[in-house]
Amino acid sequence: MTSLPIIDLNSPGAGSGGSPLILGQGDGTGPRTSKGTYAFVSLGCPKNLVDSEKMLGSLAIDGYTLVSDPNGADFVIVNTCGFIESSRAESRSVIQEMLDLKKAGGTKGVIVAGCLPQRLEEGGLLKEMPEIDHVVGVFGRDEISRVADRLVGGMREQRELFRPAPIKAMDDRARLRITPQHFAYLKISEGCDRTCTFCSIPGMRGKHVTKPIEMVLEEARELVADGVRELIIVAQDTTYYGLDLYGEVRLAELLRQLHDVEGLDWLRLMYLYPVNFSDELIDVIAGSPLILPYLDMPLQHISSAVLKRMQRRVNSDQTRELVSKLRERIPNLVLRTTFIAGFPGETDEQFEELRQFVEETRFERMGVFTYSLEPGTPAVKLDGHLPEDVKEARRDELMALQQEIAFEHADSLVGYELDVMIDEQIEDGVWAGRTFADAPEIDSTVFVSGEDLQPGDLVPVEILERRDYDLIGVVSEQLEEVDEE
Repeated sequence: MTSLPIIDLNSPGAGSGGSPLILGQGDGTGPRTSKGTYAFVSLGCPKNLVDSEKMLGSLAIDGYTLVSDPNGADFVIVNTCGFIESSRAESRSVIQEMLDLKKAGGTKGVIVAGCLPQRLEEGGLLKEMPEIDHVVGVFGRDEISRVADRLVGGMREQRELFRPAPIKAMDDRARLRITPQHFAYLKISEGCDRTCTFCSIPGMRGKHVTKPIEMVLEEARELVADGVRELIIVAQDTTYYGLDLYGEVRLAELLRQLHDVEGLDWLRLMYLYPVNFSDELIDVIAGSPLILPYLDMPLQHISSAVLKRMQRRVNSDQTRELVSKLRERIPNLVLRTTFIAGFPGETDEQFEELRQFVEETRFERMGVFTYSLEPGTPAVKLDGHLPEDVKEARRDELMALQQEIAFEHADSLVGYELDVMIDEQIEDGVWAGRTFADAPEIDSTVFVSGEDLQPGDLVPVEILERRDYDLIGVVSEQLEEVDEE
């Protein structure tokens, strides 16, 4: 079980998040008896991680005790991912491992939450894995304590809890965070109004619901008061923010107001759809010392014909124009993107257009996925589905090209001084950190030699060499001291 992403209270930053953790421990309420112990496994994307943290906060407030080892816990919660087949397979594997533990007497119950049960809908997961005790859909997360009460109380009826997609944004405050204390994900909306033919997210997460600016600001202040120095903005479609609530996109306005939250060092933007990327938004990003010149913008393809079949509502010329505009107007820009290789009907010529685009544009950060046939999505009915070996070969070719580009970019940084956010200590005098160009657990790492550092420190680092995708450096002031000696 050591390979599982089980929440560990001993990990750096785990258990931060303010009030949920300290209730009943010196807050004036006095000691109280735990209602039970539980372990928690969180799978999937950062947006799902926010849901996990909210559930952890609710359980802590309601008197349940989080433990790091599922063996011996009263119950285990698995918050699942259901996006593509590989993630569903991982979720099922983890659930089965927890069910095997239950069968062996290591825990009394297993609760499964999140996207996988939502994807399979009511009755689906329990029919497939009847040993599961309770199932909670995506929008039942705020009632997780009630479900835990039923499990601990031995109630076997009403084992499923599904709620309709909300028409108002869910409140993500009072989380028990499991990220290191100095960074946190800030979810600004839920759901998606896009109709991309390959994507199952709208079916799981519902239509786009904007979190009001005032609520986002309150959450941001709560997180900063808890020690956060880097806020990472996430949503299913970040550039769509505000359209459903205000009648117009308001991401630029939100960023202007977040800029005034005192105590922040970095503001990072993820999941920026290429549509609604206005000149106003570009100006706000380019003119802010707080908003990082790092943009995560999944493009999926460059061929207009493929983009049309994907129903991306953007063509090749518009994509190229936007990328060019971003490069020209945002100094030191680092672009992260993702592409799908082997979409139904993708011809050799269309793939070659994509390969040339990657070579010409030279994205600093890039990922490639093979097309995954997702039941219930419109792309299933398209003609021209390609063999797996063709899809994999195209992905591998793009990733081999991207490796050359990424290594060249990393080599260009050697000899420069870069600000590095320290994440954790690796060993005495060696720390792992990130430049502005690196999102947590996605991009590269800077291994820093230095003394008297702490997670969350933002320090100038002299880059000495590259090792594969990562960089090696030393705190600049301490390098000067060594040179003087």
